[in-house]
Amino acid sequence: MSPQTQIPTQTENTDISVEKLNRQMIVILDFGSQYSELIARRIRETEVYSEVISYRTTAEKLKELNPKGIILSGGPNSVYDDGAPECDPKIWELGIPVLGVCYGMQLMVKQLGGSVERAKRAEYGKASLHIDDPTDLLTNVEQGATMWMSHADSCNQLPPGFEILAHTENTPSAAIADHENKMYGVQFHPEVVHSIGGQALIRNFVYHICRCHPTWTTEAFVEESIREIRNQVGEKRVLLALSGGVDSSTLAFLLHRAIGDKLTCMFIDQGFMRKLEPERLVKLFHEQFHIPVEYVNARERFLKKLEGITDPEEKRKRIGGEFIQVFEEESVRLGPFDYLAQGTLYPDVIESADTNVDPKSGERVAVKIKSHHNVGGLPKDLRFKLVEPLRKLFKDEVRKVGRSIGLPEEIVRRHPFPGPGLAIRILGEVTAERLNILRDADLIVREEINRRGVYHDYWQAFAVLLPVRSVGVMGDHRTYAYPIVLRFVSSEDGMTADWSRVPYDLLELISNRIVNEVRGVNRVVYDITSKPPGTIEWE
Repeated sequence: MSPQTQIPTQTENTDISVEKLNRQMIVILDFGSQYSELIARRIRETEVYSEVISYRTTAEKLKELNPKGIILSGGPNSVYDDGAPECDPKIWELGIPVLGVCYGMQLMVKQLGGSVERAKRAEYGKASLHIDDPTDLLTNVEQGATMWMSHADSCNQLPPGFEILAHTENTPSAAIADHENKMYGVQFHPEVVHSIGGQALIRNFVYHICRCHPTWTTEAFVEESIREIRNQVGEKRVLLALSGGVDSSTLAFLLHRAIGDKLTCMFIDQGFMRKLEPERLVKLFHEQFHIPVEYVNARERFLKKLEGITDPEEKRKRIGGEFIQVFEEESVRLGPFDYLAQGTLYPDVIESADTNVDPKSGERVAVKIKSHHNVGGLPKDLRFKLVEPLRKLFKDEVRKVGRSIGLPEEIVRRHPFPGPGLAIRILGEVTAERLNILRDADLIVREEINRRGVYHDYWQAFAVLLPVRSVGVMGDHRTYAYPIVLRFVSSEDGMTADWSRVPYDLLELISNRIVNEVRGVNRVVYDITSKPPGTIEWE
């Protein structure tokens, strides 16, 4: 997002306003791939707006939305599975450029008269792309470029009018095209970082084939969001759950600019924050930003709510439900309020989405990974109306918005911190003792990476407490204490992440400090799992 031209505006779900989007949009039909949102992320890097919508969206609805291009995502199914998801076949008659990715390509081939069969050998991971036609979709993609494969089916017969653009050692039709009708397919995933040249391919589709212009910009987003907030809220009052992270802080600045004193920021201290953060947050907003914050100490209440609870989903739901309870009680005291503002982001939405179910077969299409406290934990009888202007943004886009409206760099570049806080960095039951142990360990992690000047080298760096004990020895005495897991990851947007190669001397220093200074810990281990297959957080 750059700060110059007019930006398309987002709306919730599939109710996208064509007028607001200025017809500069690429839509992604989601067939259940965990990479669907990553495709949207890559398109937005070209400064063109993109949004993921259901594969069940009809051709009539797409015609109404009038996107400049359509992308069919990958998915976990085979096109020949019983109940495999299919798009409206009338989509091929719209005259809108289409790009099928993996399952999307196979579905395109099948529906247009070609055939797909089980590959002789499944192809997962990196593969060299041998380009047969270096023009159009594959312009500026290097010969032999590495692409990321993840498929067990292969297109063995192309539909009429299609030709092969590229192949790999195991896949004869790795990229295909019907140039006349502007229909394209790739068997690999250009959206993932492992695909070298994948972004060049996406740019070719967006700019050369779909004829889009770079209209997805930061300043225009801010201006349009302020107008939308004012139109939605009117003269009503808004209650914001402030956490101190970049999401809620950016939202606070945006709302304050839009509606001024009609905004009330409430900080609910649920007892799961990091050491000294609640006090610092309230002081910062009051004294530096001049945005009043209502502080509510609810530590004992939340801790009691989690007594005996070990399931992470149940933790999140209870914390989310308790948040709303506190909001409602405090709003009676401070209010009334009609709206509740939340810093919900796009990754929150996709990871919290209910499983897609095919209406005919009942088969599941996408898998729910986890719910977030500000998405999956909301009760059905919520009496607030929601204001979520950041709902369609990725984390890096939020940071750009925050900078553009004056948010201090120390908050803009703050590591992401989950809404349920340390409660989901303590596996198993959350107790006061375990919280104190984890707070002290986490503080040491932050102190040392800040002292070393490498805080911003990592997407996230934190400690996790495991609910097991192991034997150790300290000063000739036997110990039986908790282990601490260190989790350092690098990422661009939180959708995927790799474990960070932290210098051994830094790990050693952090480990020695934790074992010597944190009572109740006698062992420190390091997590070397990427996302996928793991998640960034442990719960």
